[in-house]
Amino acid sequence: MRYAQIREFDVANGPGVRTTIFVTGCTLGCKNCFNKEYQDFNYGNIWTREQTNEIVKYLKSDIIEGMTILGGEPFDNSEDLVKIVSDIKKETKKNIWIFSGYVFEKLIKDKKNIELLKLCDVLVDGPFVEELKNLRLKFRGSENQRIIDLKKTFEENRIVKYME
Repeated sequence: MRYAQIREFDVANGPGVRTTIFVTGCTLGCKNCFNKEYQDFNYGNIWTREQTNEIVKYLKSDIIEGMTILGGEPFDNSEDLVKIVSDIKKETKKNIWIFSGYVFEKLIKDKKNIELLKLCDVLVDGPFVEELKNLRLKFRGSENQRIIDLKKTFEENRIVKYME
């Protein structure tokens, strides 16, 4: 898996101060994607154990509330992310948000995606739709996107929103 950047401190992609990973590679190609260059699977650097250790170090700080995974498309990298997120979760109990251009209902049709979803706490799902763009929304760009509480969703076997 490749990544474009790691932000030690990020306040835009989830609640509180977060550490953020931007993976590269995306097959969706949403119109007016805010990270167009991250759609290329060859963009960025190869993820190694060194980056995992760096993230764990950041997450051990009391300032950091959690980690967010964006892209590119994280679920086009789910096989590698399952291993990486599992390793991170062994060393920290911080919450994990993940963004996807796919909707939850599509993601759960793949076993690896389910595995990754169960390692995370919150999913912001759905493609960015220019016609539904709303700059007043928290943590998302268009009105079709949902913020889903993954733990409650799997427990109750229905989609439970984390926030509107």
